[in-house]
Amino acid sequence: MAKLLAIFLGGGLGSVGRYLLQGLVQERAAEARGWAALFPWGTLAVNLSGCFAIGLLAGLFEQRWLARPELRSFLLIGVLGGFTTFSTFGFETWSLARGGGALLAAGNVLASVVLGYLGVALGAALARAV
Repeated sequence: MAKLLAIFLGGGLGSVGRYLLQGLVQERAAEARGWAALFPWGTLAVNLSGCFAIGLLAGLFEQRWLARPELRSFLLIGVLGGFTTFSTFGFETWSLARGGGALLAAGNVLASVVLGYLGVALGAALARAV
């Protein structure tokens, strides 16, 4: 139960952090001219910073810092899961490649991006049809 509470609380913090960072970066990008103002810089900033954070934290937990399971869950699943699940995608893909599964890692990237895009397109088409 403590683990679920830690994830719940971390998820709320991560979601608020995502909202604030994405909005701040996108607001600055909107001041630019041309294509730079149209690109989703805020989402990119959230995804990249989340990937860096999960790599750093997972590496510290693995190598140097023996944290309680509740703290690991709070940070990795809760905060970073609320902040961006893209960090989990990046970490799992890196883990596949690190474990000798370069083809599986590439398949995960391809499947996630292409099928994710198709899922959005199909969901939008269904919404228009009903």
